[in-house]
Amino acid sequence: MLKFLNPYFYFLKARNFAYQVNLFKSYQLEVPVISVGNLSLGGTGKTSLIRFLCEKFSLQYHVVVLSRGYKRKSKGTLVVAFKGKLLENWEKAGDEPYLLAKIAESKGLKVSVVVDEDRVRGGKLAVKELQGELILLDDGFQHLRLKRNLNLVLIKKKDLKESLFPWGRLREPLKNLERADAIILSYQELEPFNFKFKNKPIFKLYRKDWKVINWKGESISNYKDQEFLAFCGLGDNQQFLKTLKHLGIKIKKFLSFPDHYHYRNFQLLPHENYITTLKDGIKFNWSPNLYFLDYSIEVKGLLEFINSKL
Repeated sequence: MLKFLNPYFYFLKARNFAYQVNLFKSYQLEVPVISVGNLSLGGTGKTSLIRFLCEKFSLQYHVVVLSRGYKRKSKGTLVVAFKGKLLENWEKAGDEPYLLAKIAESKGLKVSVVVDEDRVRGGKLAVKELQGELILLDDGFQHLRLKRNLNLVLIKKKDLKESLFPWGRLREPLKNLERADAIILSYQELEPFNFKFKNKPIFKLYRKDWKVINWKGESISNYKDQEFLAFCGLGDNQQFLKTLKHLGIKIKKFLSFPDHYHYRNFQLLPHENYITTLKDGIKFNWSPNLYFLDYSIEVKGLLEFINSKL
């Protein structure tokens, strides 16, 4: 009942209807577009899933990640990386696009990354100038101007009980999963849950192969013998804290910052050990007392599903 008193609900309904009846125009690119999005305000694993898809599909295609580049210090179209070569810093690129480009470079993946607040314009450049063969549209579920071949939508357990913004963290009501081609249930290793929506294909995302890496990028084995100051600036900081506790990592103190935090005035004390995410870690000069949590993911059946639709 509350949603009918929410003006944001009517804004969404009017906007989506305008696209459905072609009052607002959507644009089709000449190559397949896979949108990776969610319903809530961050913290569902979009970047991890895009990283996974980059690693798998860059063996077949020239993959281009297309992102808005949220909170970046630049405007317009910016090529962050071209075929695995990093071209810009994180402040110009935005933290998540930079992280994806950095990982691609470190793994030798021929992946390009483009940021543009006008993702139709960015998509056209990705195809015509960069010769992209497969576009991964980051955070694209609500971006209806660019048509996509597949809509992949991640949800976590907490989303099922959330309210619509501004009274909750949902950007769209659950009913709008009707636009999804597949639904991915995130963080199953931490908070397992089941969910069905009409006849939509359902996949489960598990994080695995956990490791703590040091400033040299080396995995360390004795992390359970150490005590850390943990910090992050994510869409859902508590999820990171729960993960650390789930892994048995000793936390002396946990510091929570807003999503995409810049850390300009944050100083690492030399006598403390710190642990954070790779997304947060790229904003620091890596030092011997700074550690990062990393992992891989498993989504059984998803690659086969995508290949059947391309």
